[in-house]
Amino acid sequence: MKAIWNNQVIAESDETIVVERNHYFPPSAIKSEFFKPTDKQTTCPWKGLASYYTIDVDGKANTDAAWYYPSPKAAAENIKGYVAFWKGVTVEP
Repeated sequence: MKAIWNNQVIAESDETIVVERNHYFPPSAIKSEFFKPTDKQTTCPWKGLASYYTIDVDGKANTDAAWYYPSPKAAAENIKGYVAFWKGVTVEP
């Protein structure tokens, strides 16, 4: 799978995990030069506290467009550190 934003592949892996129709990419699959941590956090009742990244490609920022669970609850331990996308990021085979 590939995650694409602003015509740039920002993550690529054959080992994503699908949870609630979102592909979660392993931390090693993201191209870190495009990711900037933000202060945003949200809470999922069964996954726990999510943290976010802003994606910056060629000077264009997509604020809080990627999220991950650094310390998920036990039910979501399999996606610890994995990154998922929204806000216009395309995920395709």
